[in-house]
Amino acid sequence: MKRVMLFDVNETLLDLSVLSPHFERVFGDSAVMGQWFAVLLHTSVVVTVTDAYQNFGALAGAALDVVAGRLGVDLGEEDRGSILGMVRVLPPHPDIAPSLERLREAGFRMATLTNSAPAVVEAQISNAGLSDFFEQQISVDEVNAFKPSPEPYRLAASKLGAEIGDLRLIAAHDWDVHGALRAGCQAAFIARGGRTIHPLYDTPDVVGPDLISVTDQILELDG
Repeated sequence: MKRVMLFDVNETLLDLSVLSPHFERVFGDSAVMGQWFAVLLHTSVVVTVTDAYQNFGALAGAALDVVAGRLGVDLGEEDRGSILGMVRVLPPHPDIAPSLERLREAGFRMATLTNSAPAVVEAQISNAGLSDFFEQQISVDEVNAFKPSPEPYRLAASKLGAEIGDLRLIAAHDWDVHGALRAGCQAAFIARGGRTIHPLYDTPDVVGPDLISVTDQILELDG
């Protein structure tokens, strides 16, 4: 049986860089987007380990407020809403659709697993024109725990009717890949923009600069 391909969404499938002009306009520096996303991910880990779960949208808004406070920016509701609203209409990276088509033609089942809330990921995947590729869009909301804790990966295995070792999580985040591997999945790391894997994290058997390269390796290993 072929492995089930399980895709992270934000930054892996969808291009967050389109938010940069909004951060440039509001904060005067597009690099603040990276600060915001780092605070968002840090907060997701904190609320998971302290059993204080709120959905990813609430965390995204709070992280934006934190960054604005640190930088002394008076963030109006219109600017706040425009940044957060753009998350639902992120475009796919150019390597995504052709690679997903290759995987589909090879007979792989595919699903998404994301920290985003169900309504958000449904809008994201639909607006990106990728809905037809995925049989399920799975949100961590069902287990009230964010990746990279093991519960989301176990949830995905259960919902897909697969053994956890039959899943391959594909992500552009080394912490997500590490979490999947520790939970018992196989994984693949998309090293976008020259990203590297943290030396203390587990390294998967598939690593490539984009989904095209990763797909080549998956077809060789799992096809």
